[in-house]
Amino acid sequence: MKMLFVLLFFTFNFTSCSFFQVSKEDKELHQEAKKFFNPLPESLIDIKKNEKIVSLGKKLYFETKLSKSGTISCNSCHRIDQFGVDNEITSPGHDGTRGGRNSPTTFNSALNFRQFWDGRAKDLEEQALGPILNPIEHGLKDEKEAVKAITNDEYLTLFKEAFPKTKNPISFKRIGLAIAAFEKTLLTPSRFDDYLKGDISALTHQEKAGLSKFIKVGCTTCHSGTGLGGSMYQKLGLVKPYKTKDTGRHEVTKKRRDKFKFKVPLLRNIEKTAPYFHDGSVKTLDEAIAIMAEYQIGKKLDQKDIDDIKAFLSSLTAKKPIKL
Repeated sequence: MKMLFVLLFFTFNFTSCSFFQVSKEDKELHQEAKKFFNPLPESLIDIKKNEKIVSLGKKLYFETKLSKSGTISCNSCHRIDQFGVDNEITSPGHDGTRGGRNSPTTFNSALNFRQFWDGRAKDLEEQALGPILNPIEHGLKDEKEAVKAITNDEYLTLFKEAFPKTKNPISFKRIGLAIAAFEKTLLTPSRFDDYLKGDISALTHQEKAGLSKFIKVGCTTCHSGTGLGGSMYQKLGLVKPYKTKDTGRHEVTKKRRDKFKFKVPLLRNIEKTAPYFHDGSVKTLDEAIAIMAEYQIGKKLDQKDIDDIKAFLSSLTAKKPIKL
């Protein structure tokens, strides 16, 4: 009986090793992928050290008092339960008026080299404050009104705990610092991170085929790095004119060279963040892939290519929801 067990053990292990043997093609693709992409870091902020600031930022992220109508918060347009978006073409503000651009996800947004579609905010701290004073979004008239809206005993205690070395802890700037601290915790590890770290089996056969095509087609020109995007501006309609009234970064700089340039979006969780593009005009991921290939790279993809690339992009979806 003991001999039979030993025999079965070695047979099982030999079979297992053969079954999980990595092919030459898989090894080569994995090495190629590591040239373009990086796995998510464990953290972008020391949560233990900044526990009070992060906790305050989380409360402010959901705070509707920071809007003229008392009904809008960061979470209204960047919902934590919907991968950091609202899945709307454009989002309604404090009085129901809709903005001109699609609300990008706050998940992994700390990876962006600039914030907003036109890059007008240099970091998350600055970005977090923009909507509060935007007349269409939260609609508060100035910094004083924003501070007054949350000046109460509860917030005074929370700000003192988060910023203990300050005389008057509640300030507009610190609202931004706290919200940004919370947003830095919104990282979403995916199966693709497991793959990049060495688990070749983390991706399916079709996902690997899509990854290979994603690289070969040239998508990595803009969508690379840790976020698979978010690291540059790029002209929409690079090789073929794309019709849009929004001139993108040009509206900020007024420079001709910036016409129709937008910050390249992150692709993490992309299958969950429809509709797509700066104006939310593209309903499906299939359509977005086809348009990007044609207008940015100059290639027309067949449906098999689109299906494979979409399969790869699905591997960028968070393995588990954000815990609050």
